[in-house]
Amino acid sequence: MTLMTKFLGASAALALTAGAALADPALIYDLGGKFDKSFNEAAYTGAEAYAKETGGSYRDIELQSEAQREQALRRFAEAGFNPVVSTGFSMSTPIASVAADYPDTKFVTIDGFVSPDEHPNVLSILFAEHEGSYLVGMMAAMASKTGTVGFVGGMDVPLIRKFACGYAQGALAVNPDLKVISNMTGTTPAAWNDPVKGSELAKAQIAQGADVIYAAAGGTGLGVLQTAADEDILSIGVDSNQNHLYPGKVLTSMLKRVDVAVAETMAQGADLETGVMVLGLAENGVGYALDENNEALVTPEMKAAVDDAREKIVAGEIEVHDYSSDDSCPALSF
Repeated sequence: MTLMTKFLGASAALALTAGAALADPALIYDLGGKFDKSFNEAAYTGAEAYAKETGGSYRDIELQSEAQREQALRRFAEAGFNPVVSTGFSMSTPIASVAADYPDTKFVTIDGFVSPDEHPNVLSILFAEHEGSYLVGMMAAMASKTGTVGFVGGMDVPLIRKFACGYAQGALAVNPDLKVISNMTGTTPAAWNDPVKGSELAKAQIAQGADVIYAAAGGTGLGVLQTAADEDILSIGVDSNQNHLYPGKVLTSMLKRVDVAVAETMAQGADLETGVMVLGLAENGVGYALDENNEALVTPEMKAAVDDAREKIVAGEIEVHDYSSDDSCPALSF
């Protein structure tokens, strides 16, 4: 059974594979903190699910600086933890530097990429964020009354531009005359944990007419969501389901199943299959959140349109451009 198959039945797969682990797994969170209510917290939720389903245990660490990345990898590998799971694209280079020194340890980078040919003991898990962002972009356009929607990203890197580009494509597919405003928080890792700056960017976009704002910015996004609620406009959460943070004010959240990725990789232990994996709509790796907190905001027409687009994307009838494929976006200028 491949990891891809296991993603479709997490609980059952966890129970079946729990006995394969010969050592406890470890988890390294990216800068921004374990409880960012977004990307890192999704990883934590997955680790907790692993522990609950299997009765196993794990160790984790919250990074405080760039210098700790390689240190944490080596510390866990030296101590015999297996696999060592990490979150964030910035772990790619440190893992590439460390992996060869610990050939019996499996390393996982979520959002990063490490050459499988050069480092056969590494699994790179990537997501088709542009596909999920396309769907929430459609929802933003359908919910907007002003004809202007916004996007606030964290660190200005290709990954976050990938979110923004997919979002703009989805929004413009609904309304070609729509205005999409895009801002990034910064160019350093501090951009992931600056809710004050997120709030300032949201206010600036609201002043330009935006009445729906999508935040893909880690902890910074919490400032966007709060300001949107305070200013009585709609927001869109990211990675984790953030609908509950401001019930009735968060239109939806673009789900990125980091939780399932962490739980499954931990469950496979030393038997983890390595290489490169990309999880999109077809694999239920991304999607949108619908629950009691936002069901009154999502009209039947909106849901029907988005679900139809999802099926067409999976079937190849709608092609969403991936910014990271060529550093360009047909729907948005950066």
